[in-house]
Amino acid sequence: MNAWLPTAPCTPGTCVEPLPAARTLPRAVLRLTGVAVLLLAGVAVALTPLRGRAPAALVRCWCRWIVRAAGVRVRFTGAAAPSGGLLLVANHVSWLDIPLLAAVRPARMLAKSEVRRWPVAGPLAARAGVLFIERDRLRALPGTVAAVTRALTEGAAVAAFPEGSTWCGRAQGRFRRAVFQAALDAGVPVQPVRIGYRGGERTVSTAPAFVGEDTLLASLWRVASARGLTAEVEVLPALPPGRYRDRRSLAGAAEPPGRGHPGKAHSKSMRTL
Repeated sequence: MNAWLPTAPCTPGTCVEPLPAARTLPRAVLRLTGVAVLLLAGVAVALTPLRGRAPAALVRCWCRWIVRAAGVRVRFTGAAAPSGGLLLVANHVSWLDIPLLAAVRPARMLAKSEVRRWPVAGPLAARAGVLFIERDRLRALPGTVAAVTRALTEGAAVAAFPEGSTWCGRAQGRFRRAVFQAALDAGVPVQPVRIGYRGGERTVSTAPAFVGEDTLLASLWRVASARGLTAEVEVLPALPPGRYRDRRSLAGAAEPPGRGHPGKAHSKSMRTL
């Protein structure tokens, strides 16, 4: 792994609050069963040789159902995302962010190239139009930006998490600039989205965080076992094309105002592309 790759200081041991294991087993099993049923239904639809893509409204509903099945309430605020070529960007906390962002507007996701090699999930991701980025090869970055630019120029929505790493939710990383060059080159708007998680009366819950060496199974179980989780998705005003002259200013404008940057809740330097 190259030194330029973005990393977050968040780890399960230091950032994620433990949840009581007692009395959670039946509820967690029921919730995970619901998630599995919805995922299998989605896979079945994806593998069906139908003409065209599933309606956007159906995809948005399915994404919300996935999150609700996991026991997480969802609250959306803000205006609807515009149609046509669009770059959706959001802060990154959890695997839940992916269906939540797709519920704002179905889009081609920008994902690390390792996903392509995952059994079952890899071929499905490729079939769904995921754009893969080789994070450990800096020379591959211009090609990735060009691929995103083509997709945007063709009128597609592309979703990305420009922090390049997940954070616990109490702090957030700076947005990396490279993907914003594609929006500039394609002349399309950028849609910033802010995602946060609350637990009961607490301001921030780190239970949904998927950070550090955390495993997907552990994160799934933690979310399904939690009580009173709410995902808050704020669709901020879209940034129109032509307003920002370079990717630095565009990335800075797209960064959702957060609960803190790395220097506040964590201390770690990061290089920015």
